[in-house]
Amino acid sequence: MSKRTGQDLYKKAKTLIPGGTMLLSKRPEMFLPENWPSYYSKAKGCSIWDLDGNEYRDVSIMGIGPNILGYSHDTIDEAVMGAVTNGNMSTLSCPEEVALAERLIELHPWADMTRFARSGGEANAIAIRIARAASGKDKVAFCGYHGWHDWYLSANLGDGENLDGHLLPGLNPLGVPKNLNKTVLPFNYNRLDELEAIVRDNPDVGVIKMEVSRNEGPAPGFLEGVRKLATENDIVLIFDECTSGFRQTFGGLHKMYGVEPDMAMFGKALGNGYAITAIIGKRSVMEAAQNTFISSTFWTERIGPTAALATLKEMERIKSWEIITETGKGISQRWRELAAVHNLKINTSGLPALSFFGLDTPHWLKYKTLITQEMLKRGFLASNSVYVTTAHTPEVINPYFDNLDDMFALIAKCEKDELCADDLLEGPVCHGGFKRLN
Repeated sequence: MSKRTGQDLYKKAKTLIPGGTMLLSKRPEMFLPENWPSYYSKAKGCSIWDLDGNEYRDVSIMGIGPNILGYSHDTIDEAVMGAVTNGNMSTLSCPEEVALAERLIELHPWADMTRFARSGGEANAIAIRIARAASGKDKVAFCGYHGWHDWYLSANLGDGENLDGHLLPGLNPLGVPKNLNKTVLPFNYNRLDELEAIVRDNPDVGVIKMEVSRNEGPAPGFLEGVRKLATENDIVLIFDECTSGFRQTFGGLHKMYGVEPDMAMFGKALGNGYAITAIIGKRSVMEAAQNTFISSTFWTERIGPTAALATLKEMERIKSWEIITETGKGISQRWRELAAVHNLKINTSGLPALSFFGLDTPHWLKYKTLITQEMLKRGFLASNSVYVTTAHTPEVINPYFDNLDDMFALIAKCEKDELCADDLLEGPVCHGGFKRLN
């Protein structure tokens, strides 16, 4: 199959767009340098067609996680086309934003008010601004990944490794004002003692921002301890659910653990590929938004909330969170079984619907590249993660594993020195962290 059109266009893009793409996670170097298709012409279900007309089954990151119902879902697209037909923008506001606010609050009775944006980074920045305004204190204790804005990247000022466990290793905070140093303070997940020390030593911490879960679940008492610490010290607790929301419950993952924050954000899955993010919170916190300035023209467009309302309705109808959780559990189990067959040491992690695997070997990045290279030839976009959607049916997953079996067999031979991965690779090894590309 020819796949050069996309690569040729990407080479051109790197001369016109710093980094080549708008999203680090979509850079071809993260998958298959010099050989990744790079661009799509069409997407439907979990299939993608590249610029040369080749069809691939996407058993990887599915657009980095927004398309929980699969690409180009008929019901969602129909609702969006109705919004387009009736006008996406006007001097007046669209009623869908009120309906969406009401629906999200119904799903999270602890919350009273909602603000909307269009990207996860924006939602995080809005939440931080509101929380600082509400608490009257500037410093933020955080855990997990929360976007690209100055408030977050300032964690790497003075210590370039602070974000390594939360973001991609090697990220340089150039362009972030140096006077933001020490305004955000990292703690590790499940380390309540680290957070307690931060709060004890920094009475001006006004916000705790964290993911409910990412690669592992909370230890007994961890989330409860965070909630108690925030309450006792008049700190606003924010759960970033931009990634985890609607993947294991109908709403925030925190509902599964019975711990309520003061604010929470949702994105990605909320609009099934259309840009919409939401910040929900308690009235006592959210009304602080009126005492500062948070405003943007395109937060008022109609497509986002229309898509979200249709997505919520469809997710509730089919109980999508149950489907993708069971599918994801099955995928992780089959990875482990396949590794055992080939005597490979494997570790799996992530939420069931956001599953990852890694092989315990110093040659892992070479093998990861090899998997992507060979699976691409067989019609799959595949690496070491699957962002599960309802479109990942057995008709997709079973052939994926049939072919992955061959990949693990190749790797097993490389581990026994019967083959050499370097000889099998047709291009450079994929990147394992942030690297400047041009």
